[in-house]
Amino acid sequence: MPGMSQHSIDLTNPFVVALFRHASFVTMLVWLGAVALALLIVVASTRWILRFNLSAAGRTAPRSRTYLRWGFGTLWLVDGILQFQASMPLGLANNVVAPMSIGTPSPLHSLMGYAVTMWNSHPIAFASSVAWLQIGLGLLLLVANGTTGRVAGAASALWAAIVWLVGNGAGGLFVHGATILFGWPGASLFYVYAGVWLALDPERFRRSFSSVTRRSLAVLLAVGAVVQSLPVTGFWHGGPTNALAKMATYMSAIDQPRWLAGSVRTIGSVAARMGGGVNVIVLLWLLIAAVGLWGSVTASWRWPVYVVVVGGVVLWFLAQDTSLFGGLATDVNSMPPLVLTAWCASPTLRAAATRRGLLPREMVSSTGSVIAAYAAAMVLVSSVAMGWATVAGAETTLYLAQNGPATAVNSPAKPFTLVDQFGQRYTLGEHPGRVTLLTFLDPHCWTDCPLLASQIAHVRQEFPASAKLDIVAVAADPYHESLSDIRHFIDTRGLRGVSNFYFVTGIRTQTSAVWRNYGISVVMKPTDQMSVHSDFMFIIAPNGNMHWIVPDNPLSSSAGTSSAVAELGGLLRYEGVR
Repeated sequence: MPGMSQHSIDLTNPFVVALFRHASFVTMLVWLGAVALALLIVVASTRWILRFNLSAAGRTAPRSRTYLRWGFGTLWLVDGILQFQASMPLGLANNVVAPMSIGTPSPLHSLMGYAVTMWNSHPIAFASSVAWLQIGLGLLLLVANGTTGRVAGAASALWAAIVWLVGNGAGGLFVHGATILFGWPGASLFYVYAGVWLALDPERFRRSFSSVTRRSLAVLLAVGAVVQSLPVTGFWHGGPTNALAKMATYMSAIDQPRWLAGSVRTIGSVAARMGGGVNVIVLLWLLIAAVGLWGSVTASWRWPVYVVVVGGVVLWFLAQDTSLFGGLATDVNSMPPLVLTAWCASPTLRAAATRRGLLPREMVSSTGSVIAAYAAAMVLVSSVAMGWATVAGAETTLYLAQNGPATAVNSPAKPFTLVDQFGQRYTLGEHPGRVTLLTFLDPHCWTDCPLLASQIAHVRQEFPASAKLDIVAVAADPYHESLSDIRHFIDTRGLRGVSNFYFVTGIRTQTSAVWRNYGISVVMKPTDQMSVHSDFMFIIAPNGNMHWIVPDNPLSSSAGTSSAVAELGGLLRYEGVR
């Protein structure tokens, strides 16, 4: 039945996608252009534009630092582009972040729950801001080699730490069966590590990065081997229940190039047949790479880095399926940043001379400063937009995704006279000058109607007690329509203190006539515990004309309630309620 217990949301809802694209490529671009222009005026007036990227420390930075900066800048660009996928506003919080919070410690679980609620309350603002923020970080890392590059490295580390903790649930450390094959310890942790090193002085980087990184990766891979060897991970037994086989079945079903899906299915089949044999190969790779990286610090071996790079690339394709497909990919998973970090720490790059630029210094400086201005604008505007969203009222996005837009009409509302919860006669529109919000509730319902009641209570809180607004609910249950039923619902659903609220009822012939007049379908047998009825609200102007028909299939979340309240509040203000 329309409006009753249909709580699934299309992640590519056309209304939401249109809002997302407009916010990302119209509204945000206007702000980005304005802020970038202001920054360019400042750097031009201070002649800083002529010194950009020309510092001695920046021009003589170690080659490994340059490649680390370029590599993670490129990864941020890819991540930012992925954030523009149409499913992100409605899907990221509930389909990516919320599952990662399962099993996390209580403080982290609460923090991630808060993040999910905030994202669902402002999905357009957050989705577009995160996308441009990450593109801005990527561009800054790509074009800035001096002080600006160090600031960009620090900003990259800070944002990556937030993503690792809140978005990835500490990189899956608390996820049952998480292993290095499936993303442990989180791609964003490598971004944090790289950002910290890029924020340091280039000379300190030159002295310590290579050896510290190889030793750090050796420890990480050794711990990864221990985790990979645990029976609980499910890699030791054969058949379709093998962890890699199960993951391959799931990943290969995602829409992606046929050759890639076929390769993933093949490795899944091999894992199912060989059982622990594939896991032995993975363990050998981890242990050999760990021992080799640790020893390469003193022996200057180059082969351990090659082992990490080749094995990581192979596993990225076969075990992680590149992580680029499915509509909700947020990064390239853990193998590419692991490979990039290892390669930049190789003895070969450590001994390499500073990379000489191919373009004239003036072009590098002037062009880089313009790009950096726009990139900085992306970071600033996005950060402010996300900060503002945390204190602003909820968007109507979830409401639109669930119900579509309200319908504007201008026709006389059918009058009726029933009895309210106080035992007094109530006639629709009996209070001159007031707007009426009319809905239908089953006093015995425990699914949608309590959610609608919560919306009513919150909508009324949006306006002062003196607001010219009546809220009227008509009983929509042919077998539970007594005043005691209605009063019990009011008491248990937080409606007792709602100003100018009238829950009205009458004999069955009276209420059924009101249902028919407003197109409300009510289905119920005498043995049913509650009715099944369509969920709509109607906004009636003081002159007695109906102005809005509001479909309202409620979502069972605080963000869903807030979104519906934002929609209803906006319509009521449009009708003059203050």
